[in-house]
Amino acid sequence: MSVELPLWRALTAYRVLAMLYAVGLFATVYDGFVRPGVAIAYYVVLFVWTLATLPRVANAAACTKRFLAVDLTIAITGILLTRVADEAARIAEGGPTLPSIWTAGSVLAFALKGGWRWAAFASTGVALANLAERGAPTRDTVHNVILVWVAAIAIGYVVEVARASERTLARALEIEATTRERERLARDIHDSVLQVLAMVQRRGAVIGGEAAELGRMAGEQEVALRTLVSGGLVPVSRVSEDEAEGAVVRTVDEPDDDTGPVDLRSLLAPYAAAKVSLAEPGAPVPLPPAAARELAAAVGAALDNVRKHAGEQARAWILVEDEPDEVIVTVRDDGPGIPDGRLAQAEGEGRLGVALSIRGRLRELGGSADLISVPGQGTEVELKVPKQTQSSQGKAAKR
Repeated sequence: MSVELPLWRALTAYRVLAMLYAVGLFATVYDGFVRPGVAIAYYVVLFVWTLATLPRVANAAACTKRFLAVDLTIAITGILLTRVADEAARIAEGGPTLPSIWTAGSVLAFALKGGWRWAAFASTGVALANLAERGAPTRDTVHNVILVWVAAIAIGYVVEVARASERTLARALEIEATTRERERLARDIHDSVLQVLAMVQRRGAVIGGEAAELGRMAGEQEVALRTLVSGGLVPVSRVSEDEAEGAVVRTVDEPDDDTGPVDLRSLLAPYAAAKVSLAEPGAPVPLPPAAARELAAAVGAALDNVRKHAGEQARAWILVEDEPDEVIVTVRDDGPGIPDGRLAQAEGEGRLGVALSIRGRLRELGGSADLISVPGQGTEVELKVPKQTQSSQGKAAKR
């Protein structure tokens, strides 16, 4: 049930009771009116309008702007007609207006429909009408005007907060339902599709030949599907196969929006394969778009080096760590490692893969790339990028 519905029901009851109160109040002082016929005509209109419009104040959808405008007009007209129907002495003494407390119901309808801004508009109109009816601002008039004004604005603000809370609760329930459905699908897929793909991968490797290639492809699909059902991180990608080289190349469709942060996990997920494992936090790892793409490219360069120098059979692991001030991505393999002095020799020969593709990218982002390699024990590349990168600082300075 909507949190607003009880408020609309209370308003419906209030309008009926306030109308009956106004009519009863007039009946007790009927003899004191100068023109009682004007008052009677107004109360007939008020009685019919209140009962006929009960469905209009049942919910926010039925309470239209046109209805609110007419309702407020009837309330203000009744206030101004008091000078015509009642005697001047009673008005000067602070006697009630023709609609009396019914006017507050009209203002509250504005508050429930549009929040505190609409409530301020309606209560201001009622305040001006009361001042015009009195002829001069008295203490009681000012007191009543301020009371209605503050109460209407407060109720309007409470309604806005209630609506925001309701939207937040609905979103939380939607996320919970989505998570439960994903877990159910993950269980079903794990018990069926993933086991079949894993079996095809193992059998293909044993049989060899074309079956080995099918096994390799089944292993890649198993990793991609496992990543998808576990976190839904794999973005839409285009996969093409170079028949001459026999290598699978993934091209990730990068997000078009460069204004907001990008979840690094979505850019690293396509690198996961049969021989590449990805371990990432369960929560998003936000980075500026340029920094996220450069870091992902550096990870791709590190994996290229694994394939080139450690061989196609080498396994690699990607570990993503989200620290308070920086993001750390570690790429480790189980290859033969890099001999001492080999990197310096490669740079001297003009082969700058590590120097430019990895360290150069991180240096431009204000980060660092540390390479640790022990012959016979594999290689580990640790990439660090601060959350507030140099590129984002430069953009902020320009603005």
